[in-house]
Amino acid sequence: MRAVKNNAAADPFSHRVLSIVRRIPPGHVASYGDVAKLAGRPRAARAVGNIMRGCGRPDVPCHRVIAAGGRLGGYGGSEILKRSLLVAEGIIISGSRVRGLDRVRWRPVRRVRSQKLKVRS
Repeated sequence: MRAVKNNAAADPFSHRVLSIVRRIPPGHVASYGDVAKLAGRPRAARAVGNIMRGCGRPDVPCHRVIAAGGRLGGYGGSEILKRSLLVAEGIIISGSRVRGLDRVRWRPVRRVRSQKLKVRS
């Protein structure tokens, strides 16, 4: 297992993860596994968690990344702060879980490149 680097975007996977997390809109969440899958490594949910823990960048909304099943997960040791940030965005928290996860889970639309069809004359 590699140590977490000070520069969270030092390797290509970290760069993809941070880019994906920046796209999560306010009022929505994605799980560590969702982000790992979108970044091309579906079994790297823990790695995403480590990247989030070491990030600390204000342009990356790490609080919008949650654990599987809607659990809040960590946030640099301050679950209360994570909860407050999510509630401020309109997300309802019950206990330590996001309520109505299906409603607020971010599912980005994949862009499909259109191909020009050649018409034979």
